Amino acid sequence: MAKKEALRELQSRLAERMQAVRTEQPGVSWLAVDCGGQGMLFPLRQAGEIFDIGAVLPVPHTQPWMVGVANLRGGLYAVVDLAGFLGLRTRPLEGPAREQARLVAMNASLGMNCALLVDRLEGLRHAADMRREDDEAGARPAFAPARWTDAGGRVWQEIGLAELAGQQQFLGIAG
Repeated sequence: MAKKEALRELQSRLAERMQAVRTEQPGVSWLAVDCGGQGMLFPLRQAGEIFDIGAVLPVPHTQPWMVGVANLRGGLYAVVDLAGFLGLRTRPLEGPAREQARLVAMNASLGMNCALLVDRLEGLRHAADMRREDDEAGARPAFAPARWTDAGGRVWQEIGLAELAGQQQFLGIAG
């Protein structure tokens, strides 16, 4: 009998915990990356898989920040150098810097086969561990909604991948 009571108690606690998880407000979390020496935060729900650079085939007559196309898990993805697009870099990554670089695919839910070339992965960040910076209204593009500072004093720029994917300049890859 004691075993049955213990099992019921465990089931009851699990049911309560599952209900609590369903009603809790999820915290805001990001994938932190470095682009051209700047910290960037991609919302986890908008970021997809992370890949090594591998073979990227150049595409002629495109913007300088359009690195090319890559086959990622059997799908053809446009590869954009985010630092180049944002004007943080004017020359392509080479040598040891390229070895640390990664491709961050946009989440499939965004409907765009695009991967962003980032200089380095910096791990995960959570809003609870950061402080939002005060900013001037309209000072940044819509895809850059907020700046955050971590406990170490590093400033991070939040990048909304959904907003970036819909921006005309980003979509205009023809050179």
